[in-house]
Amino acid sequence: MNELISIGKIINFHGILGEAKVGYSDPKRIENAKKVIVKNIPLNIEKFRFHKNFAIIKFREISDINELLKYKGENIYLEKEAVKKGLEDEEYLIDDLVDAKVFDDKDDLIGTVEYIATNSGNDILCIKPQDERYGNILIPFVKELVPIVDIKNKKVIIKPIKGLLPWD
Repeated sequence: MNELISIGKIINFHGILGEAKVGYSDPKRIENAKKVIVKNIPLNIEKFRFHKNFAIIKFREISDINELLKYKGENIYLEKEAVKKGLEDEEYLIDDLVDAKVFDDKDDLIGTVEYIATNSGNDILCIKPQDERYGNILIPFVKELVPIVDIKNKKVIIKPIKGLLPWD
């Protein structure tokens, strides 16, 4: 099976006809999904609507509340390749930044993106520095500090401010 990306979680049921109450991370992605994977089982979306801060989804394969209960608490996934096909020109998956080379605004190599951490405020790039005397560098992934992301060439340019880099 292809690599999967989580787009939501079945929080509970909605009514007795097998509709799922789903928490989601990206409204556009979940709204445009036609087929998802839950517990390694492909499910087709028959009906979809937003209700308060949740999505209400009716899966074609589930006809009542009892069939849905075994999926309660489970994540909903899309295949990564399907998600990539739906991206606009300037959009990319945050995970595609892993292994990208990171340069400062003077084109000096700083290091390589090792992973991306997520917190409630914003994503954080964890950079393994070129100079291994220093530990990992954490850069908030905001436009002011990371003005350029060239996903095709796996290159990120940061605009360092005083104290951001350990050698400053």
